[in-house]
Amino acid sequence: MGLFRRLKASLETIGRSFHDGLAKTRQALGGRLAGLFRRGGKLDDAFYEELEEALIAADVGVETAMALVDELREAVRREKIADPPAAWPLLESLLLKRFAGGAVDLATAEAPPTVYVFVGVNGVGKTTTIGKLAHKLAQAGHRVLLAAGDTFRAGAIEQLQIWGERSGVPVVAKAPGSDPAAVVYEAIQKAKAEGFEFVLCDTAGRLQNKVNLMNELNKIVRVAGREVPGAPHEVLLVLDATTGQNALLQAKAFREVAGASGIVLTKLDGTAKGGVAVAVREQLGLPVKLVGLGEGIDDLKPFEAEAYVRALLSPPEGAA
Repeated sequence: MGLFRRLKASLETIGRSFHDGLAKTRQALGGRLAGLFRRGGKLDDAFYEELEEALIAADVGVETAMALVDELREAVRREKIADPPAAWPLLESLLLKRFAGGAVDLATAEAPPTVYVFVGVNGVGKTTTIGKLAHKLAQAGHRVLLAAGDTFRAGAIEQLQIWGERSGVPVVAKAPGSDPAAVVYEAIQKAKAEGFEFVLCDTAGRLQNKVNLMNELNKIVRVAGREVPGAPHEVLLVLDATTGQNALLQAKAFREVAGASGIVLTKLDGTAKGGVAVAVREQLGLPVKLVGLGEGIDDLKPFEAEAYVRALLSPPEGAA
């Protein structure tokens, strides 16, 4: 059984969370699309050009927006649709198709501990994501341990320790400048000895020295795999949604030095360009697994494609 299914209580309000969290994007994109699809008129070149512009403005990405519009044209022709309102469900289905394939649930070990390694450039919300997931798991009754593997950045260890206190979760840490893999090793040994079910590992995010970073991350992965079969069970690449297309540039650069099994998209509530989740899925070929939809400790949510697409396309409150 997947982790999200075991955390079912946290999924009960997922639709409302996406609706509220994507308010800024819905105000921009949803309002524009509502006017475009609900007005009288033809499905002509002007319609498709405006649709493409609206999708690009929401940071769906130029290539993805062009592909969506081309596919919509073809579907409209095939279905013999003549007016914009009838084309709306087709756009929704084409967006949903972008998220098909790839496991969106978080993998877990056959026998504990499950080890997750979080990677990403500094400032994207990596440590905050770890803290919020630790809280969610602890609230569900799981025993969680944090590994302060970002030993390079000033304040990173202390930040993770603060999150550990907030979540009621212990943190394994060493002095700044220590070997990150040694921190992860010690955390895994403690987890095995004391019955912790999850080990969440923070890592450095500096890209100015890719060789050192790659060596660090490769060593962490090797150590985890040696100590726990199948570990790390997830390598989660954390991206900041508010940076839009720059998030993709960061991700492509970071993937040169770190593999990833899935994406965490933070601060999705803080941008009018929430379409970036579509671009991330399309261009990186990785499933979006978690999203940040607010600043609260409970605002880290599992990604749910239908809730996301509905929230993305819905007209803003008060729209005709």
